[in-house]
Amino acid sequence: MTFKHNFKKVLSATAFAAALVVAPAANVSAATNDASSTQQSATATSQDQQASQDQAASQSSAANQSSSTSTSSATSTSTVKKVAKKTKKTSKKKAVKKVAKKTTKKKATKKAKKTSKKSTKKTTKKTTKAATAAVTASADQSQATDQQDDAAKKAAEAAAKKAAAAKKAAAKKKAAAKKKAAAKKAAAKKKAAARKKAAAKKKAAQKSAEKTAKYWIAMRELGGYYTARNGSCYGRYQLLISYLGGDLSKKNQERTADRYVYGRYGSWVNAKRFWLAHNWY
Repeated sequence: MTFKHNFKKVLSATAFAAALVVAPAANVSAATNDASSTQQSATATSQDQQASQDQAASQSSAANQSSSTSTSSATSTSTVKKVAKKTKKTSKKKAVKKVAKKTTKKKATKKAKKTSKKSTKKTTKKTTKAATAAVTASADQSQATDQQDDAAKKAAEAAAKKAAAAKKAAAKKKAAAKKKAAAKKAAAKKKAAARKKAAAKKKAAQKSAEKTAKYWIAMRELGGYYTARNGSCYGRYQLLISYLGGDLSKKNQERTADRYVYGRYGSWVNAKRFWLAHNWY
């Protein structure tokens, strides 16, 4: 047990000294941890060797115990040197790897930052370009829309103006037609009035002619007396007494004479013509 305890102390001290010699001042803590790990490894190895030695010692005689102890010490020293050398190499390799890893990481980080900055700059440039293009396109579209609106407004105004002119022309035409119709109607009315007047005048003239012809015949028939008698004829117009139907009044004589003349000659004027041709009617 004493040998085992002493061997541990020697191994720990040797490993720690080797770690301090090899590792840089900035990495003392890391080297210490590596030395501790190596020490644990060496301890495990030492324990295995110790077990073998204990087994060998139990089989040997007590007389060879001192010699075995010396041999074990020499072997332990050699092992410690090998372990220290191996630990030195491992620590150096680890330190180099760590520095290389840090350098690589630093370079990668720097490169990533540079790439990110470049990408950001490129993206910003693209975004700015796209935004500028979008603004330009929007402005062009707005201008085109304004032009379309102006064109539509002008077209609407022209259409409204044209419609107003057409409406005005239609109203004027309608007014002219109405005026013409009114004038035509007035002319027709005037013409009708003239015709009516002419007809009335003609009628008045005919009436006057009838009255004159009637009077002329009455005067040729025994002087035109209502009581004049010539055989079977009686009165102002010398009608057959049978025509009067027993009524010898003036009114009946006038009525009966008109009925007879209009029925036979159509008018007193025609009756007068007949009388002039035949001396009777």
